[in-house]
Amino acid sequence: MINTKNFNKSNTVNPILERTVKVSRVAKVIKGGRTLRFTATVVVGNGNGELGIGSGKSSNVPDAVKKAVSQAKKSMIVIPIKNGSIPYEIKSKFCGSIVLLKPAPEGTGIKAGATLRAIFEVLGIKNITTKVWRSTNPSNVVKAAYKGLNSMVDIKNELELRTDTINNNINSTKEPVSNE
Repeated sequence: MINTKNFNKSNTVNPILERTVKVSRVAKVIKGGRTLRFTATVVVGNGNGELGIGSGKSSNVPDAVKKAVSQAKKSMIVIPIKNGSIPYEIKSKFCGSIVLLKPAPEGTGIKAGATLRAIFEVLGIKNITTKVWRSTNPSNVVKAAYKGLNSMVDIKNELELRTDTINNNINSTKEPVSNE
């Protein structure tokens, strides 16, 4: 799992890109009539491997989007990108949505629906193939993709960490030999 602690908000060079994925009107029926509110789902990124998602609710659309962007900036994570794509295939599930993300060779482009396309545009991925099964609710699709991307690890860094851990464990278990 990629650690969000490695993400330093002050060192971002690229400007933050925002894409509104979904805006819904929600009605609450009360004694005096209907109360209308709006919910917004937004993805943000810097176009260089950093991604955040958020949702906000308010009585008007701009405030809902503003709240969603604020929440998305707080949930930003770093995702490994290899040759303009993801390093390996991943499948993830959130509620009723199942999302498959497959790396693609150079020149393929983004083969995805509007919901996932927004994620990859702000993330900076140029070549990827996707498939969504069961529920295509944009909020759940975004959360499933976020969950899958968050579980990705950079293979080289993970290998280095594991070999260091193994070497440290081997060195600590060796008993000193006494010459008596």
